[in-house]
Amino acid sequence: MPTDEELIKEIKDGSQAAMEVLVKKHYKTVFAYIYRKIGDHHLAYDLTQDVFVKMMKALDQYKNDGKFTHWLSRIAVNHCRDYFRSRPYKQQNRENELNPLIPDHKQNVWDMLSKKEDSEKVKTAIKELPEMQREAIILKYYHEMKINEIATITDSKEATVKSRLKQGVGKLKALLQGGNRDEERREG
Repeated sequence: MPTDEELIKEIKDGSQAAMEVLVKKHYKTVFAYIYRKIGDHHLAYDLTQDVFVKMMKALDQYKNDGKFTHWLSRIAVNHCRDYFRSRPYKQQNRENELNPLIPDHKQNVWDMLSKKEDSEKVKTAIKELPEMQREAIILKYYHEMKINEIATITDSKEATVKSRLKQGVGKLKALLQGGNRDEERREG
């Protein structure tokens, strides 16, 4: 199979087949990221299509100075950020209140992320995290990226990514173990 760089050169030379191969090669990874970030299969499909349209339009800007997958991941991350800032998302978010499910408090977060039967609980809890923490956790634990890769993709410093991961895991653990106790104290 040709490398991403070879495919990009062919695409720039006008090859429709190379474009199809490149999209097919990366489609599952991009869709998986967006689906985990968004949580809606049909919407993730639409947003994934948008990412590949953006990729094709911006392909002339790709400078081959790093991994193509990182460049494409950055497009996906930014597209999800744009979606979360959009009016349709904000309107839908107001209409749908998510109720977190409470798992056994003896489990640690990593066990919960890797157990299929808890995936819906974890998915719901991840949706409740602030966007930047949610993004870092999805890239780290679901896409197995390193801190420096996440920093590059999200245009952040490594220390910031570490902080987002630490805070995100802490909040995720609190949500999965019975909710954020600080909020309970404020309400009480």
